[in-house]
Amino acid sequence: MGVRFGRHAIAGIAAAVLATAALEASALDRKDCERVYKPQSGQDGKDVIWVPTPDELVAKMLEMAQVGPKDRVFDLGSGDGKIAIAAAKRGARATGIEYNPDMVKLARCYAEVAGVKDRADIVHGDIFKEDFSSATVVTMYLLPELNLRLRPTILKMAPGTRVTSHAFTMGDWEPDAKFEVDFRTGYLWIVPARVAGNWTLREQGGGNPITLALQQNYQKVSGEANVGGKRQPLAGAALRGDALTLELPDANGARRTLKATVKGDTLVGTMTGPDGKPVQVTGSRRD
Repeated sequence: MGVRFGRHAIAGIAAAVLATAALEASALDRKDCERVYKPQSGQDGKDVIWVPTPDELVAKMLEMAQVGPKDRVFDLGSGDGKIAIAAAKRGARATGIEYNPDMVKLARCYAEVAGVKDRADIVHGDIFKEDFSSATVVTMYLLPELNLRLRPTILKMAPGTRVTSHAFTMGDWEPDAKFEVDFRTGYLWIVPARVAGNWTLREQGGGNPITLALQQNYQKVSGEANVGGKRQPLAGAALRGDALTLELPDANGARRTLKATVKGDTLVGTMTGPDGKPVQVTGSRRD
């Protein structure tokens, strides 16, 4: 059974909607935006209370993530849109996902006042339901348990995606960088490619193939190489996004450096020996 409204009630609702629309269309500064709704630090939200990230830390988070015009930034739990707006000012296309519809309206108004409404979009939604897989940068100020809920989704994103968090970590996924601004802490992660498994490497120009057995714990990589029937542990292993670096021996025991880009079950890169001359290398994963 539907709910009936009297003519006066309907007129009141319509007037409120029109007033909000008019405000968004005519706001000259942030105070105009706040005439309808002004949030208070510490107010309740869906999963967290709302506490804004200081401007200085926002700037540092975006700096650490190297946000620029080519980036697609998603701010999860965007509140008043501060981070999305700051990212848009750096030339990125930014989307804030916010559950509170009043916050969404306020953030859109702020984006208009800031002159970036064409690059900063604030959507009303649930961060656990909205699709942000197109992001090159993800920002958030949530809680540890929420970060952990999001972690599986984030780890499935494209290798190289940068993730920054104010205050809270990702459990045993250690950050690639930690930074502080005015006694507040931020973290940066780079989504790593999946490199664990058995690989066969072939150098341009022939020669015996090299096999690698790699283990992986997030961005940390270890393992061993089989060169000429000899198994030796790898050294200098590093993984940053899809960029893999390894030191491995040749048949004579000399150390060589592999620098490769991983794409799914293949890699392409160079091997540089003591003579400093790089040789093209391709690789494939058997399992």
